[in-house]
Amino acid sequence: MSANSPRFLSTLRTERVDLLTCDRILLAPLAFSSNLLDRLVIVPEGYVTDFASVPRAPFTYWLFGGIGDEAAVVHDFAYETGFVPRDVADDLYLEALEACGVPAWRRRSMWAAVRAFGASRYLQQR
Repeated sequence: MSANSPRFLSTLRTERVDLLTCDRILLAPLAFSSNLLDRLVIVPEGYVTDFASVPRAPFTYWLFGGIGDEAAVVHDFAYETGFVPRDVADDLYLEALEACGVPAWRRRSMWAAVRAFGASRYLQQR
């Protein structure tokens, strides 16, 4: 890969799985060019995600909910497949949030949350 900035090479296209969950299914592959991994990460069509698991507490959700959905899909995929260790998956999330245009203060907070609370979810996927 070149020294270009990390970026998404495709558009996130999803559809709700059902009315009872927040799960969404990808209608097309999502491609992310990662400098951290020096490779292209492709989340396949048909992959099911719940985006970021942000607590629904009003202030928390207002600050962090519905932000960087593309990054959340890449992060969920990394956790579920285990193609990289957890700490690298979390750093990949940080990089993808930057590619989504999330301000540094917000993406650092979101990264800190997955570092602090993501272990059980990562281990659950193993």
